[in-house]
Amino acid sequence: MNEEALDSGPSRRAVLRTTAAAAGTAGLGLGAPGSVPAAAADRAGEAAPAPAVRRTTMAGVPFTRRGRVRVAVVGLGNRGAVMTDLFLVLPGVRIVAVCDPVRGKAEKAVRKVVKAGRPAPAVYANGEDDYENLCARGDVDLVYVATPWESHFAIARAALLNGKHVGVECPLAMRIDELWQLVDLSERTRRHCMQLENCCYGRNELRVLRMARAGRFGELLHAAGAYHHDLRALMFSPTYYEGPWRRQWHTRLRGDVYPTHGLGPVAGYLDLNRGDRAVSISSFGTPARGLAEYRAAHTPPGDPSRQETYVGSDRTISVVQTAKGRVIRLEHDVSTPHPYSRVNSLGGTRGVFEDYPARIYLEPDHEDEQWGDFGAYAKQYDHWLWKEHANPPGGHGGMDYMMLYRLVQCMRLGLVPDFDVYDGATWSAPVPLSHASIRAQGVPQQIPDFTRGEWRRARPGMDSPKPA
Repeated sequence: MNEEALDSGPSRRAVLRTTAAAAGTAGLGLGAPGSVPAAAADRAGEAAPAPAVRRTTMAGVPFTRRGRVRVAVVGLGNRGAVMTDLFLVLPGVRIVAVCDPVRGKAEKAVRKVVKAGRPAPAVYANGEDDYENLCARGDVDLVYVATPWESHFAIARAALLNGKHVGVECPLAMRIDELWQLVDLSERTRRHCMQLENCCYGRNELRVLRMARAGRFGELLHAAGAYHHDLRALMFSPTYYEGPWRRQWHTRLRGDVYPTHGLGPVAGYLDLNRGDRAVSISSFGTPARGLAEYRAAHTPPGDPSRQETYVGSDRTISVVQTAKGRVIRLEHDVSTPHPYSRVNSLGGTRGVFEDYPARIYLEPDHEDEQWGDFGAYAKQYDHWLWKEHANPPGGHGGMDYMMLYRLVQCMRLGLVPDFDVYDGATWSAPVPLSHASIRAQGVPQQIPDFTRGEWRRARPGMDSPKPA
């Protein structure tokens, strides 16, 4: 089916009305979020069945080839502003619209686009729901979403209902029922809904992926990923985030609220949704102490944050089991002193890789129980993206640029994207499910098969070959 033709179905407004209850409790504001009742957070991990109507899968569906990719950016805070810079250096991209309820941020983005010699994009800054009008435009190919987490689902849904591909910063959505709705809408509208996980494009991650494909680790047995990042100062900064939305998630959920940096890359190593799948997750959490201690030491009496009660575990540890019996360990800690680390480990019958710092031990290369030099494998196993772009622009070591470059390349050449809505749903599912497991003292929670059985079919992912 041509992606320019939508199946018949309820109107965008009708679907927005019928699903308003689920979205409303999550706080749809692009700036400071609405409150999320405790009961809504408690229900976040409840199992949700697959939609009754199964539509044709989006696995393996290519984009329609196009010479230029017309992008609309929703959310122009720290992340959105940086990624706007990268869109401007990519060939074949035009930013046609920008959206943020803080008009000054939207206007700053316009000035940046014009300074780069491009036509001024349209501005959508009339309230927190103006993204709906942006998504209704007829000249947008991709909606890029970089807003507070609670609004991701509503904006992605609006983009799909208006026939747009959508790329969402992590996580894709905060509830299992929301993830199912995005899967269903992607299939119905024949548009891709993608979790834009930049860590999948890190140089080390892609090298490990290629080594795994070459059999260097033998039969793959276990992997680990994490997000260890001391964010206390940023979460209490009055200027870094637009309002306290990120800190307030620590008053709502006890689990891993940011699993995709660790899970996305290792899902690629283990072919999750492409021959194996994540089946269950068991999670455990420490008491919540770090944010309250930091607040006491660094905020004045009377600060609004003094009214907050933190329940989010300082350190969460989750164990994910796969259909093939493999084990994935996930960790999350942004509330205590800790050097930055994503852990990023892969082990098999012939050896193991561990990151931060990068080190490797493989047979027959290493036999003295001493870690080897991971850099020695760069020439043979570096991914073609990193060979083609040795010094990419932008932050996070260049992986932001790599992610957008590859996405735009797939759209312009009419290729299958490296990951799809099923990947995004799987990688984000630990958000509510880890919360539910911790509340149940570690009882395993079943991870839905968002692919509806398609995971059994091996297919390319991040390991796709360089286009001709």
